[in-house]
Amino acid sequence: MAFKLSSELVDAAKGSGDAIRKKKRLIEWQRQIERLHIFVNP
Repeated sequence: MAFKLSSELVDAAKGSGDAIRKKKRLIEWQRQIERLHIFVNP
């Protein structure tokens, strides 16, 4: 458990890792939703 947490923290500091990928994916989804909202409701 401690090893997994420490490796995730090191990956986050490097800008990689599972948490960073999930955050980037979430931001991309939010942008797509905003674009669709503008397209549907001009």
